[in-house]
Amino acid sequence: MTTRTASDTADPQIDSRDDLLPLFIKGEKPKSAWRIGTEHEKFVYRRSDHRAPSYDEPGGIRDLLEALACCGQWQPVIEGGNAIALAGPDGTVSLEPAGQLELSGAQLETLHQTCSEAGRHLACCKEAGERLGLGFLGLGMWPDKARADLPVMPKGRYEIMLRYMPKVGDLGLDMMLRTCTIQTNLDYGSEADMAEKFRVGLALQPLATALFANSPFTEGKPNGFLSYRSHIWSDTDPDRTGMLPFVFEDGFGYERYLDYALDVPMYFVYRDGKYIDAAGQSFRDFMEGRLPALPGEKPRISDWTDHLSTAFPEVRLKSFLEMRGADGGPWARICALPALWVGLLYDQSALDAAWDEVKHWTLEERQQLRDAVPKLGLKALTPRGETLRELGQRVLAIAESGLQARAHLNAAGDNESGFLDPLREILARGLTPAEQLLARYHGEWQGDVSRVYDEMSF
Repeated sequence: MTTRTASDTADPQIDSRDDLLPLFIKGEKPKSAWRIGTEHEKFVYRRSDHRAPSYDEPGGIRDLLEALACCGQWQPVIEGGNAIALAGPDGTVSLEPAGQLELSGAQLETLHQTCSEAGRHLACCKEAGERLGLGFLGLGMWPDKARADLPVMPKGRYEIMLRYMPKVGDLGLDMMLRTCTIQTNLDYGSEADMAEKFRVGLALQPLATALFANSPFTEGKPNGFLSYRSHIWSDTDPDRTGMLPFVFEDGFGYERYLDYALDVPMYFVYRDGKYIDAAGQSFRDFMEGRLPALPGEKPRISDWTDHLSTAFPEVRLKSFLEMRGADGGPWARICALPALWVGLLYDQSALDAAWDEVKHWTLEERQQLRDAVPKLGLKALTPRGETLRELGQRVLAIAESGLQARAHLNAAGDNESGFLDPLREILARGLTPAEQLLARYHGEWQGDVSRVYDEMSF
């Protein structure tokens, strides 16, 4: 989740909805300036007993951040006297609510750079973990932890969200405390380009969910899902999640997404280094100076940026597009997710071909596929009556063609399409990562889910 690094007390005031559109418009970039941002989370655990460490304990999350700061040019981000993130040339290292560690990577030109960035970060994590007795687990959900087993990090926005979540859904606390994801952030060239990429991203997000499904265990037992993390989003908060049917309507653009975002209830306002609880209140009222939490005050541009970060649809628009459907996973799949989406969205021929695959689906068919995937994975049926695996083979071929057309080569002369190899293997087997874990659980692990720490740690 977004980490504030400044109070932005001098940024412009919002006087009308016309002040809100420039955030989207300024995201428009020529193709030569399109970049790749990759975010990936992992669970932190004590090697001795697999316990999730608290922030303050010796060798805990605070000490982990300090150790990571010594591994590169990182500067701590302080909130309430506590280091809650690190900022540096490779982006931002931040904490999710229960201490999940996230790298929100820098905006990079090639997937080769993206994968190198991930490698540097994971090497630093392993170095720090050796000193502190900590390990890092690449899954979509804690395999053995109850909510009560988990600490809460000292970030003001999390206190507000933890109070509000149970009022609007049954699984929001699980989303915050027990899940990890990989995300990719991508640019667009125009409003029309944004709309086409948004539509392809939304329609094919269930495929990404299936390919990266990696959360089949809850509290030590199979939970009946392949991506329980994806299922959790279906009962988190209907006001800020989902497949956004309006994106497929004629004329969709910035104005329509702006209206959607204005209707998402607020969580907070950030002032003078502190988060003010505005949970459930209206940003529209805020624009009129009628926000109960700050009567008479109007929002600033930074408040709008913050508010956009509190909507959680399957694809999210800020000044870039976020692909949000994948479970957390091992190093190779951290590189594979941006490879999939860059291949599909950054070459026009590939983008058009991907849209041809999904453009005839109805709203109901898209929703049915999204609802089926958390349990069925690649066996879910598309509106054409084929399996998602069959569609995935064609889509992956489109992504490969898009990456080849980009022709970004590394020192060995390889293009970026090799980063799709983990997905090729999944499709060849016809088994999601979760199904492969379940086979081990029922086989060689003999029902001992703790074995996942040996096989899925970085």
